[in-house]
Amino acid sequence: MWNEDTKAIPPYFLGFDGGGTKTDCVLLDSAGSVLARATTGPSNPLRAGYAKAWFTLSDAGDIVLERRHLKASDIRGVCAGIGGAGRESVAHRMATFLSRSFPSAAVEVTTDLDVTLEAAVGDAQGAILVVGTGSAAFGRNSSGKTARAGGRGPWFSDEGSAFDIGRRALNAVVRAEESRGPETALSAQILEWLDSRDWSHVLDWVVKNPDDIFPRVFPLVARLADKDDAVSQGILNSAAESLAGLVKSVLVRLALDSQAVPVALCGGTIGRSRFFDSAIEAAIRQAAPSATVSHLETKPAEAAARRAMRRERQAANAAV
Repeated sequence: MWNEDTKAIPPYFLGFDGGGTKTDCVLLDSAGSVLARATTGPSNPLRAGYAKAWFTLSDAGDIVLERRHLKASDIRGVCAGIGGAGRESVAHRMATFLSRSFPSAAVEVTTDLDVTLEAAVGDAQGAILVVGTGSAAFGRNSSGKTARAGGRGPWFSDEGSAFDIGRRALNAVVRAEESRGPETALSAQILEWLDSRDWSHVLDWVVKNPDDIFPRVFPLVARLADKDDAVSQGILNSAAESLAGLVKSVLVRLALDSQAVPVALCGGTIGRSRFFDSAIEAAIRQAAPSATVSHLETKPAEAAARRAMRRERQAANAAV
């Protein structure tokens, strides 16, 4: 935390955006200029485990510090938006780790959805739809009330995510091979795409680490959908409808469904397929006709770093 002893420390700030696939880190100086960026692996501790999450955050922080020849003790404020941090116990453990890693910094741990919404609309009302390994919609109205839909893990949530799409694709291939579903170009390419010799190997892989296989299939589905494979397009259309349902749920609960509010799209699957992007936008417009669909322009990790800078300055002013 900030105190008299930290006055001489150069004012640098870190922001993290950590999810189930990757972690972004941004380093700011006191003028708010971006000095360095880094991207590392997953840091959602509920999916990657705490040890992996801590290693990933440390790696990202080390990269940006080394690029500017800084030390961990030079960091004055840290804000980390981490997948899974909606649970108080998760946020506490991650905050404890970051406080030890950056001993001179004021540390805040919040959800990746929180910093993404801040990147999209700042303090204003609006909503985001995040579609990556998992999926979730999150929004805030003018009264400051927030609502979330999705983002609770792949076994009973995260509809329309890369995990969900990959699972549906493998199911479609099995159904086609057993003459229970239509033929698809996925059948001829799926094993090679996964670098697997047979279905037994795929099954063993799924049992061992489903997070490592299902999301990996999404780019193939996206590519084949853009090449007019009907089954791939059907999978993505269904996913888009599920995602629009998440957005509508949030807007209805915030009484924003009839207002012209912005809904920003972001996540690792956005921008990977013309067909999927168009299907998501069309489904949202049908579910929430008044919404204005856009794409995220500011990186969540940068928004997190600016939040860390703002909060440190508020604490410093209060201490005067």
